[in-house]
Amino acid sequence: MSIRILPPQGAPRVLAAAQLSNSVGDGAYYVASALYFTRVVGLSPTQIGLGLTVAWAVGSVAGVPLGALADRRGPRGTSVLLALATGAAVASFLFIRSFPLFLLAAVGYAVAQCGLAAARQALLAGLVAPDARTGVLAHLQSTLNAGLAVGAAIGGLALRFDTAEAYRAVFAMDAASFLLCAALLLRLPAVAKSPAARDGGEPRFAVLRDRPYAVITLLNTVLLLRMPLLSLAIPLWIVERTHAPGWLVSALFVLNTLAVMACQVRMARGVTGLRTATRAVRSSGLVMFVSCVVFALSAAGLSPWAAASVLVAGAVLQVVAEMQQSAGSWQIGFALAPAHQVGQYQGFFGTGVPLARTLGPLLLTWLLVVWGTPGWLLLGAVFLAASLAMAPAVRWAERAGAVGARGQSDQLRTGVPA
Repeated sequence: MSIRILPPQGAPRVLAAAQLSNSVGDGAYYVASALYFTRVVGLSPTQIGLGLTVAWAVGSVAGVPLGALADRRGPRGTSVLLALATGAAVASFLFIRSFPLFLLAAVGYAVAQCGLAAARQALLAGLVAPDARTGVLAHLQSTLNAGLAVGAAIGGLALRFDTAEAYRAVFAMDAASFLLCAALLLRLPAVAKSPAARDGGEPRFAVLRDRPYAVITLLNTVLLLRMPLLSLAIPLWIVERTHAPGWLVSALFVLNTLAVMACQVRMARGVTGLRTATRAVRSSGLVMFVSCVVFALSAAGLSPWAAASVLVAGAVLQVVAEMQQSAGSWQIGFALAPAHQVGQYQGFFGTGVPLARTLGPLLLTWLLVVWGTPGWLLLGAVFLAASLAMAPAVRWAERAGAVGARGQSDQLRTGVPA
């Protein structure tokens, strides 16, 4: 069976190339940034943590207005400008030597990244037919993981040399990767601005009044708490609570990355509408619950190899749940967004990622590493409850959307506000 990472020719292939370019740079950045900020810039771990927490909090708020800007001004031009802004923010890290400047640069980086994510989703919506979006997004996710893996290897070289020059080279490469991303996005055809986004007849940030969509976004944010699991909670769990060998931390990360690269596209093929999307999310919650139970068992006084086997089983279940949840949430996030407001809706839906990255580490560390096995069981129950609640929330959003569409139709026929 061949593993196809890149999507078909045309706009999807260019979007994937742009994704690959900046994900390679980001992969190196994620590996090397902490040591650069401590050893070269001279910041304390507390300052880094505080700065990044504030930055991503601001970035999550900025996603909606920048997404709305993409709707009003066109997603291609907005994406290009935000890619350039992200590259400039990364490059600015090369020149900072104090916490205030670090905080300013980190906020700029997070704002540009969150806005770029929303604008690129709007661009994809304008270039790819609705029934093909989930499949293209699956390809992009596979491409993202491939780029992160390559970038992480490059970042590992910087760690090996452990010099200021090596770390600065990583940041310069990441900045250049966003310049390449902008150049690739310029190759895409311009997406026409929707008349409805220009006529001024609707609230500027209509998504903030869409209560069903807000509930769906909240549920998706809860499900995205799986993200800090692999990067922080599980490594700490392995070291603090099990007898498994320490190198398993790296092995589980590689397992996750390769699984998403190989299987995300296949996993997304069955998601073709809201019914199949909610079914995928519900299944992901069940699998994630079982995964949490399996992870909890790894601390039951097992031998190193037995504990390692249990952890691998839990990681396999986790990545299956991750791919199911991703495919379902992509479909839901796009299908429930008005066609002329995809940017701001995706900007709002995308706030789940920075929120999970901001709140997740503290919450999961306390829940799992401090509380232990009961924490795993509670976390699994939370994942299951959020996944089961998704289908009713989606039905609520569909009903609200149908009522809103009828109201707009009546207004067009009578000329009187509904």
